[in-house]
Amino acid sequence: MSTTTAAAPLTTAEAEDLVGAACRAADAAGVTVSVTVLDAGGHLLAFRRDDRAVLISGETSTRKAYTALQLNAPTADLVDAVQPGGPFHTLPTALDRPLLFIAGGVPVRRDGRLIGAIGVGGGAPEQDHAFATEAVEVLV
Repeated sequence: MSTTTAAAPLTTAEAEDLVGAACRAADAAGVTVSVTVLDAGGHLLAFRRDDRAVLISGETSTRKAYTALQLNAPTADLVDAVQPGGPFHTLPTALDRPLLFIAGGVPVRRDGRLIGAIGVGGGAPEQDHAFATEAVEVLV
């Protein structure tokens, strides 16, 4: 008989820590971003959009987090997968929320298990990815 212990879920306080870490990283780089953190079920735990950020950056950060959560992979690693001939080229987007294959979405794991995702939008894709990755490191 195998017993598996579930990883502790992502808390609201941890989600706020993730948002804060991503925003601090973006501020240090002089970039204005929106940050979204979802739990393992895809529910919004934390969100912040700087007043200087364009409105669409909020939807972008949410879709990046959702994509990272649904596919359990950083969105930066999925960009090539949606190109013609790639494994996700024909992936249907009839999900609750369309997926977004632009760097900046990162899964959040605890004890090797998926417990949520963070999405950052507003900077260049590589910057957004770096901000999200740096934020996830606060939970390690």
